[in-house]
Amino acid sequence: MTDLQERATEPATSKPVRGPTAARRLGAGSATIGLPLLGVVVALTVWWLVTSVFQLIHPASLPPPQNVLRALAEHRSLLLEAAATTTMSTVVGFLISTVAGVLIGLALAASRPVERMFAPLLVAVNAVPKIALGPLLVVSLGWGQKPILTMVFLLCFFPIVLSTATGLTTTPAELAELARSLNASWWQAFRKVRFPAALPQIFVGLKVAMPLAAIGAVIGEFQAGEGGLGYQILQFNGIGDYSTSWASIVLIAAMSILLYFALVLAERLALPWVRATTSSR
Repeated sequence: MTDLQERATEPATSKPVRGPTAARRLGAGSATIGLPLLGVVVALTVWWLVTSVFQLIHPASLPPPQNVLRALAEHRSLLLEAAATTTMSTVVGFLISTVAGVLIGLALAASRPVERMFAPLLVAVNAVPKIALGPLLVVSLGWGQKPILTMVFLLCFFPIVLSTATGLTTTPAELAELARSLNASWWQAFRKVRFPAALPQIFVGLKVAMPLAAIGAVIGEFQAGEGGLGYQILQFNGIGDYSTSWASIVLIAAMSILLYFALVLAERLALPWVRATTSSR
């Protein structure tokens, strides 16, 4: 028997499957932080080239980034206080929208007649331009937080309703069949199968709604605010200080990014099984 035949007759030994090495995990963590920072650097560079080097845009329309950073430093205390006010309005309005949106989505998913009755009304409410409702909200609710939170709710509740209803009505067939084979009651099937299966879809709606909540807070502050970044944009625009207005816009963008990724982190902590059961890019 030749050496080749002897090797062919030997039992195959399987090599142990190794998980991700420490170097690979470190590289993934560096990419998670480094790539977004690189994107910010690229955006600032393009902004600087367009406004300072080539001067393609008038400074009144888009000030150079160095002017915006200088204005942010000069009015740091005022803008950070306004950012805290806008962040609070955004978070509170988003939480109200989440609770109401999930409950409305549950009602639509639980009853076909209810869905047919109220779905067109929800679409109509969502289609109304919210900026047109701002003065009416001020007249009916007055100044302060009430019209601002209402504006946040009107802007971001619909994606949550839609994702909740869609997730609850598209339960995988094998899971629904498993619940029926185990003689699970409606509540048991909902709690153990339908709602957990709908959570990834619900989080999609939440991630769509989070930036809309920030937009709603700023629009509400335009109309009825006595503070916040939206209010500061109007004030500094009125005196021709466009750099500080853009500094407020930059803070709104930064706030939206932080809240969005906080929601992404909450999704990963709440649904660890999703990443293990779905394909990765």
